[in-house]
Amino acid sequence: MSGFQRYLFRNVLRTLIAIVGGLALIAILTQGLSQIEDTIVQNRSSMLTFLWASLLATPQIISLLMPIAIFIAAAAALNVSHRENEIVVAQASGMSNWQVASPVLRLAVLASILHLGLNLWVQPAASRELRTALSSASTDLATSLVREGTFMTHRDGLTTFAGSTEGADITFLFANDSRNPRSEVTYIAKTAFLSELEGKPALIMRDSQRQTLRQTGALEVFASTQSPLELGAFVNDQKAVILEESDRFLPELFYPDMTNYYDNANADMLLAEGHARLATPLLNIAMAMLGIYAVLGGDFSRRGYARRIAIASGVALMVRLAAFGATSEAGRDPDMNAVQYLLPVIVVAMISWLFFVQPILKRRRIGGRGGPGPQMTGPQMSGPQMGSQARSPAMGTA
Repeated sequence: MSGFQRYLFRNVLRTLIAIVGGLALIAILTQGLSQIEDTIVQNRSSMLTFLWASLLATPQIISLLMPIAIFIAAAAALNVSHRENEIVVAQASGMSNWQVASPVLRLAVLASILHLGLNLWVQPAASRELRTALSSASTDLATSLVREGTFMTHRDGLTTFAGSTEGADITFLFANDSRNPRSEVTYIAKTAFLSELEGKPALIMRDSQRQTLRQTGALEVFASTQSPLELGAFVNDQKAVILEESDRFLPELFYPDMTNYYDNANADMLLAEGHARLATPLLNIAMAMLGIYAVLGGDFSRRGYARRIAIASGVALMVRLAAFGATSEAGRDPDMNAVQYLLPVIVVAMISWLFFVQPILKRRRIGGRGGPGPQMTGPQMSGPQMGSQARSPAMGTA
């Protein structure tokens, strides 16, 4: 690459990193961590667990934001270079449209390769680990059954209250077991701690009372220095975690286990997700082409390119939404999977024709009529415009 191309490549790369980082951080803080916060904060998990879950959610968010981010980076960086007359000077020195756009396209190809790696390996591995971490946090015995200073009602009729907790140790425990309405049992203990009995979770209570209310209305009280309360019936100890579409690697999406109920019922959705993993990286190239055409794909204008950039932004948004819609429809109709590939290919083909092929054909037609073609290979500039540009470099800013 020439010096100008390296300079433009660095500018677009810096802008892309800033946009992806900023948008990913906003998405994590506002939307992506809502369910994580509900699970982890409510179960009093550590800050390290919260940060680890945030890190694991990042690859999926970056994968969603990458195409739009590269469009914004390309349009913004090119617009700055055009406003400062850098692209005008480069084109006046003989650089073609392809030479000016090649740094952006090279970055788009690199972003597509990175995006493909995220989709195929990083994102499913992180999503799988995130689901396991959330499942562990939600089923952790010490955090899900007893909470300091709060009455907690659990499934199957267990109500607990703890005066204070410190790890697995509890001071002043109240527990009510109402599974059997004919024989409701209440436990009161000065201290207790969480442990296991024969591989099953249990509360070991010290200086405790067991009060049983019989159906006749009689109250039986049994005091002991140490007694267990088995908790196996109240704890969800299911170790299996259902892997959803985002948690699966590519072979698991294209070749699901049809003997599994979930896979069999969602085979088309899994297939659509697999094709989306392969097709979405192509959107990076399509969006980069849109960003290039938004700034360089028209006649030179001293008034700037705000209108062209706004139109291209609307087209980019529609293309991204159409890609989401194609993936959703493919989950119901597998024939729609082809649309996921055709959409970015059509965008790239159309802009390539308008931006690269048509100017070459136009110059050849002009040359074939007996006159030399124009020397400028970028956006077409008339003679007076070029003359005024040479007289005043400050003019023509976007």
